[in-house]
Amino acid sequence: MHKLNRMLFAALFAGLAGITTAGAQTAGEVNKTLDELYGNHEQYHAFFEKLKKAVAENDKQTVASMVDYPFKARINGKAVTIRDAAHFAADYDKVFTAKVKEAVANQTYEKLFANWQGVMIGDGEVWFSGICNNDACEQQTVRITAVND
Repeated sequence: MHKLNRMLFAALFAGLAGITTAGAQTAGEVNKTLDELYGNHEQYHAFFEKLKKAVAENDKQTVASMVDYPFKARINGKAVTIRDAAHFAADYDKVFTAKVKEAVANQTYEKLFANWQGVMIGDGEVWFSGICNNDACEQQTVRITAVND
């Protein structure tokens, strides 16, 4: 029986390892997914790179300029609405906590997750998506739509 348990464990582990490997993506596959979902991967890729750089440099104003307002956040356990970039920059360290900054720093383009709701960094610490510029939604601007600590 003990040998059977080891065999089952080995088979299960091999199966899980296959799942992990199968989940790996290339930049081309991410581009294809973003193109299929949003019609244009270039603006999402550029947005991601700009966000990574701004967070790494602690550039609060640049990150604040990348947010969709009004922005709902949790600060000190309370739900708040941040109305503009100036207020976001002032509360930046309360929204972009160490955990959120680490998620952005560790995220690679090839490991982004995207669905109809947007593009996810980390385990959902940051979400960004295209925001319609008019009622017809003929053009979109990519913005941060959620930050979760």
